[in-house]
Amino acid sequence: MAYDRYVAICNPLHYPVVMSRTLCHTLITISYAYAFSESFVAVYCLSTLHFCKSNIIHHFFCDTNPILILSCSDTRDIDIMIVVLASSTLLVSFITVSVSYVFIITTILKMKSTAGKKKAFSTCASHLLGVTIFYSTMNFTYLKPSKSYSLGKDQIASVFYTIVIPMLNPLIYSFRNKEVKQALIRVMQKRGSGRHVR
Repeated sequence: MAYDRYVAICNPLHYPVVMSRTLCHTLITISYAYAFSESFVAVYCLSTLHFCKSNIIHHFFCDTNPILILSCSDTRDIDIMIVVLASSTLLVSFITVSVSYVFIITTILKMKSTAGKKKAFSTCASHLLGVTIFYSTMNFTYLKPSKSYSLGKDQIASVFYTIVIPMLNPLIYSFRNKEVKQALIRVMQKRGSGRHVR
């Protein structure tokens, strides 16, 4: 999405040509291939562990840290591997988004129209908000050793990035829409006036 925003703002007339179906399919394929290969490595490493404790995973889904806690094996190497994989994913994503937004902000600041600047910043703000919230919880969850796993905190973080953020995305992106903003203002005004009547 960062590249999409970059092309839409920095090269708007070339957008249909640059963001072709082929490029979109290529970007999606690369993302899925990287995610699949990273997951495959993690699953393979987890499959080499020995388990002698309880087989009950204290989590909402089968995540790596709760599995590592159940293992009797030495998990230091796998901990390091998971941190390296997570760090590389987050670093590549962070660099891609950051470089795109440096170019976007540079282009926006060169615009002469105030309305154009406002529209461009509005377009980017929703994406940046979604990315920031998502990656903050991912950092909290995966960039730490499994020994520091906390049942309550990590479960809340995982619920946040698997359920709350995907539910917030439509809201975050729809606030750019004028009709949605006006409807929200009307609802808030009705609630405000309803309180004063009582």
